[in-house]
This record gives sequence, structure tokens and C-alpha cells, in this order.
Amino acid sequence: MAQLNITLNQEEILSLLQENSSDAFKKLLQESLNAVLKTESKEQLKAEPYERTEERTDSRNGTRERNLTTRIGTIVLTVPRHRIEPFKSMVFDNYSRSEAALIASMAEMVVNGVSTRRVSLVVEQLCGQSISKSSVSDLCKDLDKSVKKFKERPLEGDYPFLIVDATYFKVRETQRVTSKALFIAIAFNEKGKREVVGFELYNSENKDNWYDFFIHLQARGLKGLKMITSDAHEGIIHGIRRVFPDVPWQRCQFHFTKNIAEKAPKKYQAGLRMELGAMFHSATIKDARKKRDVILKDYADVAPKAMECLDLGFESSMTVLCFPDSIRKLVRTSNHIERVNKELKRRSNAIGVFPNGGSVIRLMGALLVEYHEKQQARYREFYKPVYEEILSQSEKLRQIAKEQEQLLAA
Repeated sequence: MAQLNITLNQEEILSLLQENSSDAFKKLLQESLNAVLKTESKEQLKAEPYERTEERTDSRNGTRERNLTTRIGTIVLTVPRHRIEPFKSMVFDNYSRSEAALIASMAEMVVNGVSTRRVSLVVEQLCGQSISKSSVSDLCKDLDKSVKKFKERPLEGDYPFLIVDATYFKVRETQRVTSKALFIAIAFNEKGKREVVGFELYNSENKDNWYDFFIHLQARGLKGLKMITSDAHEGIIHGIRRVFPDVPWQRCQFHFTKNIAEKAPKKYQAGLRMELGAMFHSATIKDARKKRDVILKDYADVAPKAMECLDLGFESSMTVLCFPDSIRKLVRTSNHIERVNKELKRRSNAIGVFPNGGSVIRLMGALLVEYHEKQQARYREFYKPVYEEILSQSEKLRQIAKEQEQLLAA
């Protein structure tokens, strides 16, 4: 990774901090990103300014100014120019994709005449100027292309673990506001990297829609699955059994704990949660069953409905015990997607009601692309020896899937 040299005027920054902290942060960001652009130019040319080397591939041809809209306002960047090959930078692609999506979604509300004064002010604040209908249209087209390309990309290689969930957004449709479900799928690939492998907007979480979501994942190349983690929504379970009948289901232990505790009297909930936590962290299924039996006995009289829930859902919440202890935490809950959902909700709060379904896919898709790219830069969650141990459990996992299917049919 290249080293960045950022030169800042201390007195100027201190003065700005005293007068206006927002201007100071804009100045810091501007200087930092300009340093990135200079470094990228040097790497592409393979030479410092005025330096003569045998490795030099091109020469500089001045600079140009370009505005970049960020969460703290619009900053002006000095973009290098090259004589032969155009200068390329990841700054604008990586930093502004989600910002552009947010601006496009809100501006589209203004253009469609369904905006409020508050939304208009937010657009003005983010863009620094009014946005024409043609500009919004062009921006939406560019974003739609990049999001669609990511959403429909072929899935290559094997994905041993899949985690799915849905979150809801308000959308204006046929002169009224409706709630639509955004289905999201995150997977761990064979190299131990986390990926966003799919997302789509549906009217509801019914069985047909989850089947459609899973069948499209399969058609794009999703294979090598060893376990699917989710909450206990019947649409998800039905879709798994139809599309991936040989893959066992892991009931999210976080949601399962919540389901059980909510059925118990309030004064017992804290203690019950602790005992369930200890049960979920058992080393083997045999130990887990012993702890379950103790819990069932201790709470049978005071929380019968909670114990019925525990008894019925126990086995499906323990599929994860087939795998090495080092990765159980990764796939025993759907919390990975829950955290992503919270960020999507936070970013959508500035919009409130989306003007149409396309704007949901545009903004949320851009954010999911951003999340995916960040995950690719992270370390691996597991390596080849652990993956081989996962594969060694294939027959046992198929048997669990078969037992789950029989229980579902009963």
C-alpha cells in the first residue's frame, strides 16, 4: 500500500476549528483525498513530478477541479491529468456511490411532486445546489446500471454458509404508501470471505416470494451450501426445503432466545436468557441436550408455553454444533444481516417514503455494494483446514436436512 504525505496548515485548521468545525473537517477531508489522488497519479505514471526513470509510462498534463459531495458538504478536489492514458481514481467510485444514490432517491421525490419541505432542504444541503430533472434522470440511470450489474452477477465457487433475512421500507405506490420487504442474502465463500450474494424487493415475505428469491440465487450459481441460517419465518423454511432440500437449516439462536423468553413471565426472562445462552455455547449436542432437559424441568411449571417453544425448536437451533468451534459464532445467528439492516434503516430515515420500488433498490443496493466491497478488504473468517473440516461433515448435514424435512411434513 502506498504511503500518503498529507500537508496541513496547522494555524489554518486550528482557526477553522475555533470558528466552524464543519469547515475544518471539510478542509481535512479535501487535503487527504487530494493526497490520495496525487499518490494514485504517481503509481500510474511510476514517477514523481519531474522525475526521469526508465519505468515512467506517461507524463503529467496539469490538473482539473472536480466537486465531490459528501456527508459534511461539497469539497473541491484537484484531479491530475495525464497526456496519453486518462488518469483513473477509485476515490469517486468508492466514496460517492452511496452518496449519489441518496441524492438521487431524494431528488426523485422532488421531481415526482411527492416531496416535503424537509426533503427539499436535505437535497439542497447535500448537493449545494438545485438538481434538474435531467440531471436526476442521468444519475439514476448510471446508478441503476452499476447496482443491476452487481445484483445479477454470476456467483462463482462454493458458498458453505448462507444467511438470509428481510427488512421493510415504505414505498409510494398507486397514490398510497405501502410497506415492501427487501430480501437480503449474505454468504461466506470457500475462502472464508463474506459476500452480499443477493437482494430483491418483494410485496411481502410469503412462501412464493422466498422460493423465487432462493431459485434466483441458485440460477446465478449459488452452490456448495452446507447450512442456511435465518429466523423461523415459515416462508424462508418452505423456500429452503423446495430449492435446497439437502441443506440443513440453522434457526437463529438470537431470535429463538427472544421467542422463548417472550413467552415466559417477565420476572423469569433474565435468568432464562442466561441459561439458554449457556446451552447454546455447549461443546457438543449431547451436552446441549442435557442443559435443555434441565431448563425444561426447572421452568415447566412457571413458563409452560416458553418450554413448549424450546422443546419444539431446539434441534433446528443446534445444527451449528456440527462445525468447528472457531466458526460457530459466525453462523449461529443472523446478526450479520441485522447489523446491515440497521445501517440501511438509518440511511433511509432521511427519505422516509420512497417514491417507487426502483429507488429502494437503487439506494439500498448501492449501500450493499459498498458493504460488500468493505468485506472483501477484511481478513478471512476461516482458512483451508477449517473448510476441509466443514466438508467432512457433508453426510451428517444431509441427514439433518432429511430429518428436518420429515419433521416439517409431519
